Amino acid sequence: MQTGLEGIQASIDYIEAHLTEDMDVHDIAAHAYISAFHFQRMFSALCGMPLGEYIRRRRLTLAAQELATQGMKVIDAAVKYGYDSPDSFARAFRRFHGVLPSQASQSGVVLQAFAPMKITLQPEGGSIMEYKIVEKLPFTVMGFTRKFSTDTSYQEIPQYWRDLMAQQNRIAGMFGICIDSDGRDFDYIIADMYQPWEEVPEGCVTRVIPGGTWAVFPCKQKTLQDTNTKMWKEWLPNCKGYKLGGNYNIELYGPFCQEDPDESYVELWLPVTPA
Repeated sequence: MQTGLEGIQASIDYIEAHLTEDMDVHDIAAHAYISAFHFQRMFSALCGMPLGEYIRRRRLTLAAQELATQGMKVIDAAVKYGYDSPDSFARAFRRFHGVLPSQASQSGVVLQAFAPMKITLQPEGGSIMEYKIVEKLPFTVMGFTRKFSTDTSYQEIPQYWRDLMAQQNRIAGMFGICIDSDGRDFDYIIADMYQPWEEVPEGCVTRVIPGGTWAVFPCKQKTLQDTNTKMWKEWLPNCKGYKLGGNYNIELYGPFCQEDPDESYVELWLPVTPA
């Protein structure tokens, strides 16, 4: 049976074989036998960068090699590696390599090379990661939602929290919920429990969270992103008893610690099913 690590490696091999073609995240994720929504989170944790950034670096590496050694025209390289115009290709090339693509073949020009990743089992981890498996009934939440890209969500969601909390609306922020939108983007809802007898504030949405089995990871506010990364990078690839469930995951925020906000209690909920 293929492990989580083997699945990610199979998806990387697929990317390498199709770098000059249009690639759909669903096709890439299919080689890891998980949904596009969950695949992108596991990929980012294991590889240290979003999927889109990995593909960009690999394409720009190969483009530079062909421009430098094969005399390829800039416009041909732009088309081959999926850019809409030579200008957009030149901007991306300069951000990555520090020079224009027209300079790649000049003597003494320094270019960047980003090699294909190989996912191997490393002797890391070794630390205790607390979790529990719980069964929960369906429940309904009410909150404000915004769409995010997986590539930039780590940077943008904290600012979304700050902006929304500064508005002093009726949502206290008990939950942060990621729900798959189209495999590429996802809806993030800052929400509270929905009470049927209360009026839904203007601009709010309600969502039903399905009942089922959850892996729950307790942590503190200051270790939230580290725990999230370890959940995808260490716990899930090595978990033999469970596999990923629905295309959503939840952050539950406990009582706010006034003395030290970083010590506030948080839980990460990951939907799972028996393997």
